[in-house]
Amino acid sequence: MNQSPPARQQMRIRKVAALPLVGDSPKGGWSAEIRPEDSIHALVVVHTDADISGFGSVFTNGQLVQAGIRVLEPLLLGENALEPDRVSEKLHQNTFWMGRGGTLTHTISGIDIALWDILGKATGLSVSRLLSGRHREHATAYCSLLMEEPARMREVVATYRAQGFRAFKIGWGPFGRAHDTRLDEAIVAAARGAAGDEAQLFVDAGASDAYWPHGFSWAKRTAEMLKDYAVGWFEEPLRPDAIEDYRELRRCSPVPIAGGEVLTRRQSFIPWLTQGALDIVQPDVTKVGGISEQRRIAWMAYDSGMKYVGHGWNTALGLAADLQLAAAMPDTDLVEFIGGSPYVDDILREPFALDADGRLAIPDLPGLGVAPDAERIARYTPDITPLRA
Repeated sequence: MNQSPPARQQMRIRKVAALPLVGDSPKGGWSAEIRPEDSIHALVVVHTDADISGFGSVFTNGQLVQAGIRVLEPLLLGENALEPDRVSEKLHQNTFWMGRGGTLTHTISGIDIALWDILGKATGLSVSRLLSGRHREHATAYCSLLMEEPARMREVVATYRAQGFRAFKIGWGPFGRAHDTRLDEAIVAAARGAAGDEAQLFVDAGASDAYWPHGFSWAKRTAEMLKDYAVGWFEEPLRPDAIEDYRELRRCSPVPIAGGEVLTRRQSFIPWLTQGALDIVQPDVTKVGGISEQRRIAWMAYDSGMKYVGHGWNTALGLAADLQLAAAMPDTDLVEFIGGSPYVDDILREPFALDADGRLAIPDLPGLGVAPDAERIARYTPDITPLRA
C-alpha cells in the first residue's frame, strides 16, 4: 500500500524582526497621553527556511521589541519553528537573569504568536484547531472606547452602535480622575443611554494608570453605582498589586470584577486565581508570553470557576490571536476591539467586519487566518523590509 510521505518535522527559524507601528497611535486615556507618533505597538515577523513566515503582535514600544529580539536571537535562530510551546519556554527559561515579565516577556509574546501562525500554515490548520478544537465560530466584539464628558460619550457610543457594535467597554479618561462621583455616573448613564438597554456594557476604571488616586472604598461605592446601569463587569477598579483589596471587593461587589492585563507569564496569575481575586481574568496575549502562556492561564481560570476574556487593546494580529483563543475555550464568547484604531482597521488585506449581530467570524484558515498587507503597514512603520522574507 502506498503511504503519504511523513509531514515535515523541522522548519528552522532563520530570521526574526520587529516593525514598530507609529504615526497614528490611538489615544489611551493615560495621564501621560499617547501621541500619534508614539510607538506603543509593534508587529513581529518570523521567517523560516521553508519560506513560511509567521506574524505576531506586541503591546509595547517597538524599539524595546527590536532590542529584545537582538537579545533572544542566539537562543532562537536555527530553532524548530514547528514547536512554539517548547521554543517559547526555552526563551523564558534562559533569560530569567535579565528579568521576568518585562521587555523580554513582551517580545516573546509576539514571537510565540508568530510561531503558532507558522505551525498552522505548515499543517493547514487554524490555531484554534491546533490548541484544542473550536467551541464557536463567532465571538461578540465589544467596542473599546475612552471615557468622554457625558455629551461626547453619548455621541461616540451612538456612532459605534450605528456601525454595528452591540457590546461596549468605556474606560480611562476623566472617570475617577476628576474626583467627581456625579460626573462618573453621568458618563456611565450617557453610555448606557446611547448603547441601549439590550447592549452589553463594561466599565474600565484604568487603575493601572500612573498615580491612581483611589482605593477600596471608592471602588466599592462605584461598583454599587454601576449595578444600576446593568454593567457586565468593573475592570481594573484598584491598583494592580492590591490583591487583598481585589479579594474583598470581589466578595462584596454587586457587579463582576475583572483585571489582569498588567500581569505577565502564567506564574503571576496563580495567586490571583487561587485566592479568588477576580471574576473575569484578562491576560493580554501580546504581553503575557503569547498564545502558549495565554491558553494555560485561560484553562487555569476555567478550572478555578472564573471566566477568561483576553485583554485586547492591540493590533489586528493581536485580535486574530484573541479570536483563535476564544474559539478554543469553552466559555469565551467576547473579544476586545479598539474603536477607531488604524492598527486594527487598516493593516490586513481583508479587515475584520461585524455581522448583523455585532459578532466577528473566527477564521478557520491556516494559522491565525489573516494576511497582513505590506502596503498598508508601510504607512505606519519606518522600514517595511523586515516583513519580506
